[in-house]
This record gives sequence, C-alpha cells and structure tokens, in this order.
Amino acid sequence: MTRTRIILGTVLGTAVVFTAVTLLALEGREVVILRTFDAHGQARETRTWVADEDGYTWIEAANPERPFLLQLQANAEVELRRGGTLHHCRAGTTPNPEGHRRIRQLLTAKYGWADDWVALLTDTSESLAVRLECR
Repeated sequence: MTRTRIILGTVLGTAVVFTAVTLLALEGREVVILRTFDAHGQARETRTWVADEDGYTWIEAANPERPFLLQLQANAEVELRRGGTLHHCRAGTTPNPEGHRRIRQLLTAKYGWADDWVALLTDTSESLAVRLECR
C-alpha cells in the first residue's frame, strides 16, 4: 500500500508541476485577445501571444487550419484587445518561409523559455505570421 501511494503521489505531483509550468509559460507574459468575425458577423475571440516590429503588431497562427486564421483571411478587419485597450486592425499573413522565420524569431526573443516550453507541446513548423496594422 505504501509503495502504491508513493507512485500515485509521484505521478500526481508530476502532473501538477507540468500543469503549473505550462500555465505559467502560456499566461505568464503578455497575452492579447484577437477578435475575428465570420461571414455573419459572429465574433470569435482567440487568446494569443504578440510581438511588435517595424510599427506592426505580429501574432502567430500555429497552423494554416486555425479557425481564427481562416476568418481573418476572409475578413481582414479584426479587433485586438491589448492592455485594456481595444484596437481596430487590418490583418494579413506573411508568406512562408519568411513569415514563419519572422514570427518564430519575434516570439522567441520576447517570450524566451516559455516559447521553448510551448514548442515541446505544439508543432509550429507550419506556422504563419499574421501582421496587424492597428489604427
């Protein structure tokens, strides 16, 4: 019975630590809310990381099938809630491979170890850079 408890405690402890580190990685630094709209005007909110370069705001779509990406490709007018402020923006993707390299460099530079941790959990090898021009 004692050995079973030790094993169970170790497994549960590992799961708790893994969950805590993942939550800290995902939410420990700046996270914004991107709002995209479908053909009927229905909003979709997506929590995402963000980086700034050359006067633009950049976000990543981890893969080409992301619902928010499909929506903004159909309707480039989006909203970005950042630091309590709502920004109206126009979105566009940057073609790969340059877009992928750019967004990976920006997020790695800004989020550091958290970006490395998330890379262990999510395949971003086909990610796309989304450039937001906010007004």
